Amino acid sequence: MAEPDLASELQSIRHHLHEIPETAFSEFKTSDYVAVQLAALGVEVIRQVGGTGVVGTLRRGAGTRSIGLRADMDALPITEAGTPAYRSTHEGRMHACGHDGHMAMVLGAARLLTQAGDWSGTVQFVFQPAEEPGKGAKAMLADGLLTRFPMDEIYGVHSTPGLPEGQFATRAGGIGASEDNFVIRIQGRAAHAARPHMSIDPIVIGSEIVLALQSVVARSVDPIDQAVVSVTEFITDGARNVIPGSVTIKGDTRSYSAEVQALLERRMAALISGICAAHGAGHAFEYTHEFEPTVNPPQCLDAVVQAAVETAGREHVDRDCRPVMGSEDFGVFLKVIPGNFLRLGCGVDAVPLHNPRFDFNDRLLVPGARYFATLARHRLRG
Repeated sequence: MAEPDLASELQSIRHHLHEIPETAFSEFKTSDYVAVQLAALGVEVIRQVGGTGVVGTLRRGAGTRSIGLRADMDALPITEAGTPAYRSTHEGRMHACGHDGHMAMVLGAARLLTQAGDWSGTVQFVFQPAEEPGKGAKAMLADGLLTRFPMDEIYGVHSTPGLPEGQFATRAGGIGASEDNFVIRIQGRAAHAARPHMSIDPIVIGSEIVLALQSVVARSVDPIDQAVVSVTEFITDGARNVIPGSVTIKGDTRSYSAEVQALLERRMAALISGICAAHGAGHAFEYTHEFEPTVNPPQCLDAVVQAAVETAGREHVDRDCRPVMGSEDFGVFLKVIPGNFLRLGCGVDAVPLHNPRFDFNDRLLVPGARYFATLARHRLRG
């Protein structure tokens, strides 16, 4: 297919997907559309994998190897503020993270691979639900993804504002952090604001805890390791003239290893317990693991870089990019099979992800599709 025709087709696909955003495990129209597009290419389609997931299987020749190309499908619960002609038709939901573009790129790769004759084996096109809450990859694996659709390797891409447009960036090792969430509940004693001595003030206690948590990374984590502890909510049941009886503090942590995750949880628990005990307050502490870190194995890096260089030129490929502390559900796949996660630049001044004015850069659709198809052909050649 000529490049202008491919660009026009993928843009049309992407714009339609942008109009019908659906959040985690509710991607019904989205999965319907993806399945129709795959079937029209002669790809074998299986629906409802891990809930609303879709897997397309394309076989060629006698090759025994199998490569997975993954796209995430879900949108965010955000009201779109931009005004494209193809803006969201689902109030309160929008593709603010580029998943519409990721799906279009993998569908483009499917079209290119059906037309290419220089590969032999199997390509699995994996359309994953529920990436945003970090639940979809586990759901697909629990539903037998790797036994029903065997894969030797799996590959993913994410559009990334802040990187130069069209730059391919990846690395061996950690490229995206884990995310753990925490909830701290402090039970004090309410009192009139004029009689603070009658209270056990959970605001004062909570404030001490917020400040103490800032020492966890600074004084407990090895400076060579990476970690973030962020308090994001501070909620009370008080009023203007009432010292509250309770406070709830919420937030999240980011890191790159199970050892650091465990250290963060342990140190936070000790600080919270000690501060509350010193004030005579009760407490409860919840710490939950939401996202695995995304860690690229070294053995797939050279193949990824070669495909990216063939697609964009060596000057547009960074094989040792800086890791980020954001999280990505793709890390769950990389814990069980080899592969690679790559970032594709939207532009240095592009609107950030998860912003109500974000819109995927359509100029990335053809390079993204060609990268996926080139990578699959190389890994399934010979």
